[in-house]
Amino acid sequence: MSVALVGGMDRLARHYIGEAKRLGIFLQVFNVSEPGMVEKIQNVDALVIFTNKISHQARAQALRVARLRKIPVLLRHSCGICTFRSCLDCLKNQLGGIGNA
Repeated sequence: MSVALVGGMDRLARHYIGEAKRLGIFLQVFNVSEPGMVEKIQNVDALVIFTNKISHQARAQALRVARLRKIPVLLRHSCGICTFRSCLDCLKNQLGGIGNA
């Protein structure tokens, strides 16, 4: 399973990746809007957006792609590891079998 994280803190990126890896999830982290971000998130299974640490433009771009591709989205204001862990648990319940590649 593949998840994209838009937003968050640079210094926590390796922790986000570690949490996802522990559950067998491939995680792409976009702490800032970058060229090609939209193309990279088009084929993910789910999207997590931390709204307090990303520009409005990047958030809007990610949401637009998610709506067009019918990708499940979780929006959270907080960007801590516990919040991310909670998002992964929520996705696990929504999608079932998270971590099954």
